[in-house]
Amino acid sequence: MSLHPSLEAVTARISARSADSRAAYLQRVAASASRGPRRGRLDCGNLAHAYAACGEDKPALKGERAPNLGIVTAYNDMLSAHQPFETYPGLIKEAARQAGGTAQVAGGVPAMCDGVTQGQPGMELSLFSRDIIAMSTGVALSHDVFDAAVLLGVCDKIVPGLLIGALAFGHLPTLLVPAGPMTSGSTNDDKRRHRELFAQGLIDRATLLDSESRAYHGPGTCTFYGTANSNQMLMELMGLHVPGGTFVNPGTPLREALTREAAARALAITALGPDYTPLAEVVDAKAIVNGMVGLLATGGSTNHALHIVAIAAAAGLVVDWDDLSALSAVVPLCARVYPNGGADVNHFHAAGGLGVLIGGLLDHGLLHPDTRTVWGTGLADYRVEAFLGPDGQVLRRPAPTESQDKAVLRHPSDPFDSQGGLSLLQGNLGRAVIKTSAVHPSRHRIEAPARVFDSQDALMAAFSAGQLEEDFIAVLRFQGPRANGMPELHKLTPALSVLQDRGHRVALVTDGRMSGASGKVPSAIHISPEAALGGPLARVRDGDLIVLDATKGSLEAKVSEAVWAARALERPDPAAAGWDTGRALFQLFRDHATPAERGGGVLNFLPEVP
Repeated sequence: MSLHPSLEAVTARISARSADSRAAYLQRVAASASRGPRRGRLDCGNLAHAYAACGEDKPALKGERAPNLGIVTAYNDMLSAHQPFETYPGLIKEAARQAGGTAQVAGGVPAMCDGVTQGQPGMELSLFSRDIIAMSTGVALSHDVFDAAVLLGVCDKIVPGLLIGALAFGHLPTLLVPAGPMTSGSTNDDKRRHRELFAQGLIDRATLLDSESRAYHGPGTCTFYGTANSNQMLMELMGLHVPGGTFVNPGTPLREALTREAAARALAITALGPDYTPLAEVVDAKAIVNGMVGLLATGGSTNHALHIVAIAAAAGLVVDWDDLSALSAVVPLCARVYPNGGADVNHFHAAGGLGVLIGGLLDHGLLHPDTRTVWGTGLADYRVEAFLGPDGQVLRRPAPTESQDKAVLRHPSDPFDSQGGLSLLQGNLGRAVIKTSAVHPSRHRIEAPARVFDSQDALMAAFSAGQLEEDFIAVLRFQGPRANGMPELHKLTPALSVLQDRGHRVALVTDGRMSGASGKVPSAIHISPEAALGGPLARVRDGDLIVLDATKGSLEAKVSEAVWAARALERPDPAAAGWDTGRALFQLFRDHATPAERGGGVLNFLPEVP
């Protein structure tokens, strides 16, 4: 099928808008590539340091012709999703030797668990950790002795950070290597029910902890479709994984075989061989658009309204929320995975997963088929499912043309919704993003008086005191990047869900973020400009009538222009800024963060947009 005209138009718009910045980026990459294999230009003292502890790999490294992989790892055992990476460097080194190359751990990057910091002060470091991870990746690869890179990461800010850092070394072929989701525990509906019961005081902490522990019970990614699993989808649709292995569970023979295969593939596409595939040529406008389509078709994490913009910028591409909105109007919702449904990501994978999804989207002209990938020269290579052969090798077969469970995954010709899961809202309160895929259509438009809060603790205190038993729109401000680092506000979801279930029409409007698991309460998030910089939320007062309308894409305070203009801008309370839990270390980031629509970080690769 020919390419959908809206897909073609968005891609052309991004390419035209990015012509100068993309050309400058590719020129820098070409200059790096033209200098040839890196080790050949190092002084002997540099080389001796580089392989002093490499044991049996020293002869190959001295010879300079065997390709050398740089491993950048986000391993720690605080994150269940990253705990399996403990053994990956050994596997990769062994696979590299078998393929005629070598591999070294170039460096590690920090990797915080948003599940641990959710609703806690440490969450204010979370978004900025993406930039720290990118810079740490740069430090690791700056040793300049590598012919390709493999990046070990799964969760939230970690995968975007690794990729942004690697794009600064765009001449290097680069693969992302996942660890897979944990096996299914208790159902997501059971988890949500216990959280709502606890918010009402109907169960005790021990009962809630038992429920959470049954859900989060072992190694691997959390099984709901939040930012971590959205990351993995994104990397496959952008052609940065080996095909078909994204959602294979950790600790299985197939997962190990896929990891070994990724190492061998990275060695096969260096500049030392005929299939040179630099990262800069994989991450282009078409790949970014394919990633956005995948996000919309699966109802993925709202955090990627920030991350995709930042990744694109690192590759010299200018992407904004209008692009995401234009695609959302034509990309159908093809998956129902919690919080957009009852299933988890293992159910999605069993139903056919990404192979079925990619095939259906390609057949409907909703993906660019001709992108360059780490596996070859087209996305058709990814409409497969991987399995283990008799000798322990990875084999692939065509993915089914139809879903094996239409309650979880559907073909674009029979979608759950004709439009994607994310929408742009704009009006006199600014520009915002809303995730509609998990919200019942009857709540896509909420009109109610504002209740204004300056912290999530203040909102929770009002809920606990029974002061929110009415229709209202919670306006939670001073949560943007410049105010406090733009924390996720998932802590509010159970309380607002309880009020909604009691029959109240409620919504959230904020310049902060929601979790990748943002759920059934309509939430206008990432509002830009943020209140701390004088954005419109700083003018809202209790009782103002707010209209959030996802069907029309509008977000308005029904206040006369004269009254609105006469109001003073309220400012955040300086005493509210915390300095504990490492927050004092990030003042520089808060002072210089870009607006949400430009990624919300401090790394700014693009010229200012008027």
